[in-house]
Amino acid sequence: MATESRTDWHHSPLHVFRPGATFIVTAGTLHKERLFRDDERLRLLEESLFEVTDKYGWQVEAWAIFSNHYHFVAQSSEEIDSLRRMVRRLHSVTAIRLNQFDGTKGRQVWFQYWDTCLTYEKSYYARLNYVHNNPVKHGIVAVAEQYPFCSANWFKNEAEDSFRRKVESFGFERVNVRDDF
Repeated sequence: MATESRTDWHHSPLHVFRPGATFIVTAGTLHKERLFRDDERLRLLEESLFEVTDKYGWQVEAWAIFSNHYHFVAQSSEEIDSLRRMVRRLHSVTAIRLNQFDGTKGRQVWFQYWDTCLTYEKSYYARLNYVHNNPVKHGIVAVAEQYPFCSANWFKNEAEDSFRRKVESFGFERVNVRDDF
């Protein structure tokens, strides 16, 4: 049976991992640089997120991809060290590909990531709603479903009506997620 693991370094946030739990994960580029500045680069990050989470057995439930950061909510695999390894792989793959696009071999792309294990039902619903609506929060679009690099439109079209209404009923305006990008 897998158990909880903790990773704590004085230079990064505490990472607590519970196998089979749901997490919200946020990562930002170094110095908040807008490195994923066009659709091609945003698509690279989004597709890489799906490929890597699938490889590590994570089930993505919400995502929002931006020029200098991303958020996703996903259910973890049962493998004890999968979060750290998955994010490391995602950042490595996207940094290498982005640097190839830009002709900047060896440039550091990512700063670090923050994760929260969602242990309360209300917190889970509010964070799902937060991630779906993040493009609105950042002033990119007036309606989240208009932004192609997030899950809002997918959620609107694919989620069962009762679940969608429940998630949308939870306010996201006061959700405390690192998002000063």
